[in-house]
Amino acid sequence: MTLVVPFDGSDLAESALVRATAFDAVFDEGVVAVTVVPRENTEYARGADWLEDDEYFDLSTVVGRLEDQVEAVAPDARYRYETVGQYASAGTITKRVRRIARDEDASIVLVGSENAGHLTVSISSIGGGIAADDAYDVLIVRSQQASKKVEAVQEASPTTDRSDPDSTE
Repeated sequence: MTLVVPFDGSDLAESALVRATAFDAVFDEGVVAVTVVPRENTEYARGADWLEDDEYFDLSTVVGRLEDQVEAVAPDARYRYETVGQYASAGTITKRVRRIARDEDASIVLVGSENAGHLTVSISSIGGGIAADDAYDVLIVRSQQASKKVEAVQEASPTTDRSDPDSTE
C-alpha cells in the first residue's frame, strides 16, 4: 500500500505532499508523488508554472524541476510521472492518475483542492474524478487549512532535522 499525491508543483500539491509525509510517519507505507504531463504542450506547462515564459517544452526540464520540488518537500517520497497526448483533457489526466493510484496500490490519495466543501467537482480540478474511484480513500487538503498548517506539519515530520532550521533531512 502507498500514499499517492497527484503533484503539479502548486502550493496545494506541496501541502498534500507534506501531509502525506506526516501520514507516512505513522502508516509506513511510502509516498508516491505523481505528475501527468501533456507531451509537447508548452502553453500547458507555462500555465502550470513548469516553464518560464521564454522557455519551450522540454520533458526532461519539466520532470526534473518537479522531481526537485518533490525532493525538497518530501525527500523520502518516490516521484513518478507519465505522459499523455499534447491536448489531453482534464478527464484524461484524471483517468491516468486513477490508474496510477491503482497500480501503486494506494491506500489513500491526498489531493490539494481549493474548493473542497464548496464544490464536489470543478471544471479546473481533477480532484472530483479522483475521488470517484472506490479503490482507495481520498483525503482533501484545503488551501486555507493547508497554508496555515504546512509549517507545523513540516516541523513534526520525522525527516526534519531540528538542529538545522533550513534542513529537511
